[in-house]
Amino acid sequence: MYTIVDIETTGNGIQGNRITEIALYNLDDHGISDSFSSLVNPQCEIPAFITGLTGINTAMVRQAPLFHELIPKIEEMSRGRVFVAHSVNFDYPIVQQEFRRAGSEFIRKKLCSVRLSRKVFPGLRSYSLGKLCSSLKIPLENRHRAAGDAHATALLFQRILKSAHGREAIGHFLNARSQEATLPPHLPKASFEKLPETPGIYYFLNTKKEIIYVGKAINLKKRVLSHFYDKSEKELLMCRETADLAFECSGSELVALLMEAAAIKKHYPPYNRAQKSRKPTFGLFTYSDQSGIRHLAVNKLRKGQHSHKVFYTSTQARLYLEALCTEFGLCAKYCHLQDGVSQCSHFRVPQCAGVCRGSETPETYNRRVENALRSLDQKAENILIREKGRHSEEEALVWIASGIYRGYGFVPKMSEVNSLEDLEPFLWPQKAYPETTQIVSAYLLKHPERGKEIKGMNVSGYVETGRLL
Repeated sequence: MYTIVDIETTGNGIQGNRITEIALYNLDDHGISDSFSSLVNPQCEIPAFITGLTGINTAMVRQAPLFHELIPKIEEMSRGRVFVAHSVNFDYPIVQQEFRRAGSEFIRKKLCSVRLSRKVFPGLRSYSLGKLCSSLKIPLENRHRAAGDAHATALLFQRILKSAHGREAIGHFLNARSQEATLPPHLPKASFEKLPETPGIYYFLNTKKEIIYVGKAINLKKRVLSHFYDKSEKELLMCRETADLAFECSGSELVALLMEAAAIKKHYPPYNRAQKSRKPTFGLFTYSDQSGIRHLAVNKLRKGQHSHKVFYTSTQARLYLEALCTEFGLCAKYCHLQDGVSQCSHFRVPQCAGVCRGSETPETYNRRVENALRSLDQKAENILIREKGRHSEEEALVWIASGIYRGYGFVPKMSEVNSLEDLEPFLWPQKAYPETTQIVSAYLLKHPERGKEIKGMNVSGYVETGRLL
């Protein structure tokens, strides 16, 4: 009926993880009917920290059988039975992987004794094997060795079978529609079931209620479920730590993207690799040299500095400056697109009117520089983007002031909005990051009709006073 399995491994990540010991206990209605355990030669060194945990070192497994030599015995014991393990979504994929390395397939129904124990023995402080055995007075010998842990799990599973609702829970868990075999071991199904099928962001939390991952989705429930089917190393490790879920609805994908970027910067979750680093920003500055010629230059923007325009990559800044030079006939040399040259000769910027060659006066050239700087102010639009709200009675707004993303909010459709002052109670101020700037820019390029320019509103006053920032 059931094969209780436990393995010890080298711990070198999911893909590089090799089995160093395996134990199987067959469990039928009358109790344990058969058992088998063996060390396994992983054909690699066993790390010291694994030896410290399990007591298994490289010398112990050097003469042990290779995994493919144990396959006939494992097949014989587990064929037609349900694969049971404590945190099955860790053990089962590694066993499958070892079978594949040997050119075989291993497919079994599976059950997680952690999730079953949560269902059958609710309210315990911990569901780790050691704590469970202590709470339920189950003998556990040779902890962190495959035979000892597998035997204790077999006794635990017997206790589950004999409990009032144990067989009912097992039947429910084996039903493919229940998704119980898919969910992480420590995640209550109720936590997953509360997720709506709407856009928003979601949080994975560990047992300490710490946020370990943030994601965005058009369909929250569907996207979160996809994590549990993903067998990559990162996903498996993350799911093992997941004990709860939280979410925030956004109404639209645009707002979800902005919420996700802000949440990652705020919480720095360990499993979010993208968007965590604070990249340097670059500013466009101007100054005059001893000859009175106005220079334009791009430098890293330090805290408290004010620049004519902000960029989030040096490439973006350079391309923008090249376009500005071309549009206003500025000199590539005095815009620092070329260094160490006496005259401009940039391959993407037309030659200037001659300020670098002495055929144009600084005063004439400086007027074009001033025109270019004034154009920056004119292009810095104040925009409200309208999107779907979280429900039919509201709409979402994304606010851009002076060309910079400032925040988002949700406004009831019945509200009368005639000025920025009317919007203030509904807007949630946010910091602008490279990611949010790129998100908004890409959206406006794709949907220019959804951005409404704000006219006659004192936007700069809000920026300066900090009421919305």
